[in-house]
Amino acid sequence: MLDDNRVALTLFGERNANLKRIELETNARLHSRGNELTLMGNADAIAQARLLVEQLYRMARSGRPIGPEDVGRAAEVLRGDSTANLQEVFSDTILVGSRARPIAPKGLAQKRYVDAIRERDIVFAIGPAGTGKTYLAMALALRELLEKRVKRIVLTRPALEAGERLGFLPGTMEDKVSPYLRPLYDALHDMLDFDRVQQLMERGILEIAPIAFMRGRTLNDSFVILDEAQNTTSEQMKMFLTRLGFDSKAVVTGDVTQIDLPDRRRSGLTEAEVLLKNVDGIAFCYFTEVDVVRHPLVAKIIRAYESKPTDAGGPGRSDR
Repeated sequence: MLDDNRVALTLFGERNANLKRIELETNARLHSRGNELTLMGNADAIAQARLLVEQLYRMARSGRPIGPEDVGRAAEVLRGDSTANLQEVFSDTILVGSRARPIAPKGLAQKRYVDAIRERDIVFAIGPAGTGKTYLAMALALRELLEKRVKRIVLTRPALEAGERLGFLPGTMEDKVSPYLRPLYDALHDMLDFDRVQQLMERGILEIAPIAFMRGRTLNDSFVILDEAQNTTSEQMKMFLTRLGFDSKAVVTGDVTQIDLPDRRRSGLTEAEVLLKNVDGIAFCYFTEVDVVRHPLVAKIIRAYESKPTDAGGPGRSDR
């Protein structure tokens, strides 16, 4: 028996869409009548469904809207850790985006990642595209800036997979590097109005630049994000990490299955993973295809490519 009809309706979803998704995720059968909910199936299925229903009901009671996609993510979290508190995971609002859409973790791996960034000064996030590595880091950086815990945000990535040979490209320096930094601009504009982004960039509070521009600098009071770090060389990674100054944070994101460096050069990200794994104050967070928060087919595509036989061709690139 669910004691609040309004909350029960939120839990059930439009045309019982959420209940149908719970059935799909747990293999239990759910039957609703008014605010009564009956669970049927084997003991394991009923236990999983009950845990999921109870936690989702608490979330709905707190006023959080719930859709089938939320049910799927909640079920994935509980499969990974049956003691997880869904309210804690999904209600950790980092930032409210420019479209009035709250940005919060969408799974246990994302929640642990967000907590690691808050607690550590250097965090590495390693995993496939679509797991929110860079997006969440940028949201946290903006939150730190708005709350005046840092004075500047620096976003950087390798500008070219083939060694950053910017001089061979036509146009001004901005014209040359802009296409490679476009994903960072896109994410920013999802969080802040266009005019606000331009204002921050003009004042030097927000900087987006290729990693080659980091050389020789010391970044104090800054939140620094290195994206696509698998395409840094060993020298670039060392250079980037040693730029960190006082009262600063650095987040390094990348996918070690998508290394595009020429001549079989060793990735700075894979080397750092080995060298810095046990350094106190540095955290490594890992994501897998189950943490993908894009279209559900993306996770299946990633699994298909990861299981591809070696004679099916060389490693492919994804559109990150």
